[in-house]
Amino acid sequence: MNALTLAFAYLKYHWGRSLVLVLVAALIMFVPVATQTLLSTSERALVARGEATPLLLGSRGSQLDLTMAALYFSEERPDPIPMREVEQIWDSGLGIPIPVHTAFSSSGFRIVGTTLDYFEFRGLRPSEGRGLSVLGDAIIGAEVAAKLGKGVGDSLVSSPENLFDLDGVYPLEMPIVGVLPATNTADDAAIFVDIKTAWVIQGIGHGHEDVVTAADVAAGTTALANAAVVQYQRITPENIDSFHFHGSQDDFPASGVIVVPNDTRSATILKGRYLDSDGTAQLIEPAAVIQGLVDRIFRIKSLLDVVTAIIAIAALAAIGLAIFLSYRLRAREIATAVKLGARRGMVLRLLSAETITLLSLSGGLAAIGAAIVSRNADAWVSWLLALGT
Repeated sequence: MNALTLAFAYLKYHWGRSLVLVLVAALIMFVPVATQTLLSTSERALVARGEATPLLLGSRGSQLDLTMAALYFSEERPDPIPMREVEQIWDSGLGIPIPVHTAFSSSGFRIVGTTLDYFEFRGLRPSEGRGLSVLGDAIIGAEVAAKLGKGVGDSLVSSPENLFDLDGVYPLEMPIVGVLPATNTADDAAIFVDIKTAWVIQGIGHGHEDVVTAADVAAGTTALANAAVVQYQRITPENIDSFHFHGSQDDFPASGVIVVPNDTRSATILKGRYLDSDGTAQLIEPAAVIQGLVDRIFRIKSLLDVVTAIIAIAALAAIGLAIFLSYRLRAREIATAVKLGARRGMVLRLLSAETITLLSLSGGLAAIGAAIVSRNADAWVSWLLALGT
């Protein structure tokens, strides 16, 4: 009977103690690997979305707030930028401006008002249903569909950001006309509508219905409030023609504007036009902003790595102490084996086999856990980023 067989039989007999040692050792191996995997995936996901967005236009202020609101649809509320800035980009012929409006939400998910250019820019095509075509339509991301259990034919209702700020803001029921495939980006947790629909939610646009109808006049039953109007809470084929917007569209708000320049020269010219620090608008490179954020995070990560290393050393020392005490408690057992004729080399091989078996089992568990994390890292990071925003 070889040493490995005896070692396995001993560990099986003392399964409780062996299980604890295996799990503790596995955690010590697993945690650093899983942490590095998730951090690397987070860095890649953050930087990739920033690098995929050439330029971002918004009101002068916090560049990070603007980037998080326009790219990751976070709860940050940068000062709105008027649509006249979008028209100026169009008129310049230097690029394609894509406005995004992220001021409202529904069922805990951000409502993103934008244009059809956004879907082409991100390469998004509904896996179910169709695209936006009518005022009030909504397309939902894969995570929204999964968590709310909704799909094409269902509807969502917008909710105001502040229950005490209801002036002009009316809940709007939006029919779901499409569902996007999973992309492991912020788009999965977004509800997309046309930007005009977002303005309707904000109260800039609305429909009217006369209290007095032609039938009332014919019947002689006119109401006293014949000048009154009723705000719609849903856009239907019957009332869509009555919807209109007050004021000039140049003054209507957007949270930010994604700018896709025609080429490098166009990008340089556009950036030069917004260098004036006294201007009300700023044109930034999201990749640089996100990289700065990632660099700050990873400076903190260096400290966490040191703490993790110290904890790992302490845990390994604890495991070593447990194994040493286990051997000391088996002193009589080892002495008996020597008296029965076992050589000291055989005893050492037996103890070594037990230790190697424990570490092998721990390494196997840690490897399985690391493989699971690696396989699901993109989805988990996407969920964490959505939860954080």
